[in-house]
Amino acid sequence: MGCINLIFSAIFFLELVFLQVGTEPVEDKEALLDFIQKIPHSRRLNWDESSSPCGNWTGVTCNHDKSRVITVRLPGYGFRGPIPSKTLGRLSALQLLSLRSNQISAPFPSDFSQLENLNSLYLQFNAFSGPLPLNFSVWKDLSVINLSNNGFNGSIPSSLANLTHLEALNLANNSFSGEIPALNVPSLQVLDLSNNNLTGNIPRSLQRFASSAFSGNNLSTENSAPPLPPVPPTTAQPSKKSKKLSEPAILGIIIGGCALGFLAVAVLLIVCNSGAEDKNGVPAKTQKKNKEESKKKSVSGSQEGNGRLSFFEGCNFAFDLEDLLRASAEVLGKGTFGTTYRAALEDSTTVVVKRLKEVGVARREFEQQMEIVGSIRHENVAALRAYYYSKDEKLVVYDYYSLGSVSALLHAKSGEHQTPLDWETRLRIAIGAARGIAHIHSQNGGKLIHGNIKSSNIFLNSQQCGCVSDLGLATLMSPMTPPLKQTAGYRAPEVTDPMKVSQASDVYSYGVLLLELLTGKSPTRASGGEEVVHLVRWVHSVVREEWTAEVFDVELLKLPNIEEEMVEMLQIGLACASRMPEQRPKMTDIVRRVEDIRHGNRPSSEQSERSTPTLTPPEMGDSSVSK
Repeated sequence: MGCINLIFSAIFFLELVFLQVGTEPVEDKEALLDFIQKIPHSRRLNWDESSSPCGNWTGVTCNHDKSRVITVRLPGYGFRGPIPSKTLGRLSALQLLSLRSNQISAPFPSDFSQLENLNSLYLQFNAFSGPLPLNFSVWKDLSVINLSNNGFNGSIPSSLANLTHLEALNLANNSFSGEIPALNVPSLQVLDLSNNNLTGNIPRSLQRFASSAFSGNNLSTENSAPPLPPVPPTTAQPSKKSKKLSEPAILGIIIGGCALGFLAVAVLLIVCNSGAEDKNGVPAKTQKKNKEESKKKSVSGSQEGNGRLSFFEGCNFAFDLEDLLRASAEVLGKGTFGTTYRAALEDSTTVVVKRLKEVGVARREFEQQMEIVGSIRHENVAALRAYYYSKDEKLVVYDYYSLGSVSALLHAKSGEHQTPLDWETRLRIAIGAARGIAHIHSQNGGKLIHGNIKSSNIFLNSQQCGCVSDLGLATLMSPMTPPLKQTAGYRAPEVTDPMKVSQASDVYSYGVLLLELLTGKSPTRASGGEEVVHLVRWVHSVVREEWTAEVFDVELLKLPNIEEEMVEMLQIGLACASRMPEQRPKMTDIVRRVEDIRHGNRPSSEQSERSTPTLTPPEMGDSSVSK
């Protein structure tokens, strides 16, 4: 009996082993590791032998039972040189491959012919060269092909016509030559063959596409209408009156003949001086120049940012600008520096994208500031993951915090169901934000400034602690950028120019944040008519008259045994919001004081009933805390 149990246990153990082995695509994993080890790249990937590709490998997606790799998305990872043979070609179950916006060179990989299940191929913005494979029929399921902005040459394979599921074909900005094959594919919806060396006629099957799909080539439209029948010679005899031409008619013939003669001479001179023309009447030199300029513009645009996001070390995102533009976007808010969006990408990644407006610095200064900000890693500072700079567009990319901003949590819109923030959460927000700002102030030789501290820029991280976002954007803005109404209550009195902020003005803004957490009120609000009430002034006026519970959020007053802690935080907030910058404490001191709120002895319920907290008058409180 014991032997039988032992045998069943062994069988069960072996089943578990085989089940575990079956859940990891071993061969695909080896192929991917071979690829990443053999090709040079500038961005680090979190691929290693100790984890499964179907877990959290960047850019890799597996099928439902995690037995095969079906998607590889690695745009903008700085890959250089040729794709190593017998690596990606071994992923026989692969359905989508995206290696766009890299620096991959050499011809089209021959072993890609083994990727028989491929349906989407994105290799644009690389340095591929040479001809394409003649037989595209091996990829019978291909629906999207984008090989634009490379150096491919030779003719366009006629076998593309065999791809019955093809929906999009982009071969623009290459060096393809010869005639366009008759791609009679009814499913084809997107076509771009512009800026190549193609000649001949545009096939009738492709004439349904816009002319821009064929621009920058030596093409003409195939004449689909039958020729007109010849005009039969007339047999009618002229009348007697027509036998003799009148003098006006003779004069007209002479003048017309001279004009035709001059016109012929002019045409001859133009042809001799301008050189050969293409079939469309465009001089060959001019067309070649236009084409080279178009290609140069496309390549320089790519290097300047068109499709190229600049990522920072340690970022495992696998997307580029094209992915962001295709993403489902939701406006989160409009602030001083631009509009913020939540972007949901195709691979289920969610990021926050801020579209900057009124940037007042040149590219070099912008990038230098981004490099400083992007190097900061702290649990209470939202990491800058990537940025994009071009003449017309400036973007910054952050992680998405699903718990939302402090502003949204404190001031939910009317009608929205929102659980009030308890004291523990508000205290964690205050501590986390203080730590984050103190870390920021210690960077760049102790000279770095945030410049835009407000509750909408403080988020709850996974530990529900405050996390500071939007770092370092203030110094990039144009001096003429007007501050928005919602930021006025956070701005220190001495700040008249958004670019001329300081660490002391950050402290002031943090003080307003503390008062906002304590009172539940916005930094500025209307009080009837056009009068605007500033939170700092209102708190001062209440405290100056006499201590009263009116200053605190009614939701906090429902909680027992926290009066002393609230009073301590109120003293710190008023000290930070002192009118004179030199009287404000440093962030390192503020961190210690805020952390000590929780470490202090909390009064018992009996003591709290018998005693009433007292508050030092504002003038004395400012000076005592700031020393």
